[in-house]
Amino acid sequence: MPSNRRAEQADEVTLRRAADAWFLDHGLPAVLRPGALVRRVWPRSAPALAAFAVFMLFSALVVQVTGKHTIDIDGQPTRTEWFVLALLILVLPAAGVTGWLVSRITSVRRRTVAATVSLVVAVAGGIVGGPGPRVIGDLIFEAVVVAIILAATACGAGSILGWTVGMTLSHLAAAGSLVIRALPVLLLTFLVFFNSPVWLMAAKISRQRLWLALVFLSLIAATFVVSVTVDRFRPLMQTQGLLDGREAQLDSTPFEAMPDPPDSLPLRRVEQLNVMFVLAVSQLAHIFVVAVVTALIFLVLGLIVLSPEVLAAWTQHGSSDGTILGMTIPVPEALIQVTLFLGALTFMYVSAKSVGDSAYRAQFLDPLTDDLRLTLVARDRYRAYVSAR
Repeated sequence: MPSNRRAEQADEVTLRRAADAWFLDHGLPAVLRPGALVRRVWPRSAPALAAFAVFMLFSALVVQVTGKHTIDIDGQPTRTEWFVLALLILVLPAAGVTGWLVSRITSVRRRTVAATVSLVVAVAGGIVGGPGPRVIGDLIFEAVVVAIILAATACGAGSILGWTVGMTLSHLAAAGSLVIRALPVLLLTFLVFFNSPVWLMAAKISRQRLWLALVFLSLIAATFVVSVTVDRFRPLMQTQGLLDGREAQLDSTPFEAMPDPPDSLPLRRVEQLNVMFVLAVSQLAHIFVVAVVTALIFLVLGLIVLSPEVLAAWTQHGSSDGTILGMTIPVPEALIQVTLFLGALTFMYVSAKSVGDSAYRAQFLDPLTDDLRLTLVARDRYRAYVSAR
């Protein structure tokens, strides 16, 4: 009998941990019981640590190639500086792919090893060639970043971010259709792009004031999306309707053997906030992708059409070099500023257009609604199962 009891307890612990992992994978950490989020923080942080290690590795490579801890490229780049520019373009995709590959590791032991190796690589990169000239300062910077990663994992923010990225990548078709339907705004913003007063403003305004303007415009769009999302999904959260025969989607999940409770369990306030945050962020992430693609189109267009004479005429002899993230690169500062501004305008336009876009709703919002229904049923089963133990 004692051995049977121990086996049952072991099976129960395994089932709970599998259910916890399922909710984390679906971006709903608020559903978990107290204390579950702080377990296995180190292996769960492995994807973010791996991505950070790639950044530090690229930083060390840049320092070794250039012999400097800063990137300052004036005028025509040399062969070495072209190599550095290529590294700058590749570092973000490389970090993303590395984090994604590590996230696919299911073994806790292997994830622990991956997290430890990533930390070692990051520390080595900071010592060999961190972002600053002082090793102590670089190590302190790394310690702060690692602490932020662990804290975000422990509070569930990493789970929400990972689910949002996965949802965005899995529904790129919806984002692509938004890009196509955003072509009218491209035609409209052409009038802004080929407008010398806009270029003069971009050349004269400080980057701090520009960021304030971008944040202001983005907050307006985000507020609109959030308010519409709350109105659209609040009835679903209140009713927690049945899946109409789609409960079979929970087969082969930890909730397969958990019975449905007699009545739906009302969502707690923190769970409601978690659901609304995930829904809003997933939509804003799609819209952000469209805005970034549009901004890149104008950036490339500017690099094609801008000549020293045109730049001088539009900006009253503005600088042919620009700064981004503290790095000086051979791209006009005015072009960088105009690109950011047009990206913010596109973000606002697509935010408003996506609300009433039937194709976008069918390609993205309807699957998102189905996923939410499934998650709420799993949540009811999980809460009933935990309360009965």
